[in-house]
Amino acid sequence: MRLTQYTDFSLRVLMYLGLRGRELSTIQAISDAYGISRNHLMKVVQELARKGYVESIRGQGGGLRLKLEPGEIRLGQLIKDMEPDLGLVECFRPGNQCVITPLCRLPVMLNQALTAFMGELDEYTLADLMPCGQPSNMEKLLQIQN
Repeated sequence: MRLTQYTDFSLRVLMYLGLRGRELSTIQAISDAYGISRNHLMKVVQELARKGYVESIRGQGGGLRLKLEPGEIRLGQLIKDMEPDLGLVECFRPGNQCVITPLCRLPVMLNQALTAFMGELDEYTLADLMPCGQPSNMEKLLQIQN
């Protein structure tokens, strides 16, 4: 299984905002910190806001911050929310045309594995990704000053 860049960026945005606490951040600051496209991040942030992970404040002095506490954001649920397709093989996807589907045992095995994978990720929250101590090395890497 491979997560998309979209989900990768989603995790990075949430980690950045988690490090900032209640302070507002801009898409440009996040883009600069990670060295990734501002345009890509705009799409990711819009979806994170739509799904209730991020609060967006408009206007002068506006910005972004987490809408939930880091301990409330389950990684498995985030991945389910952000991944457009968890269909590991054709028979998991709409429009399946695999001729052996009626007799194949692979879907059952892969479904059990995917369920275990997502279940394991649901044991972790964004808080588990956050470094301890002040200031953290991650904040230094991202040039975050609180």
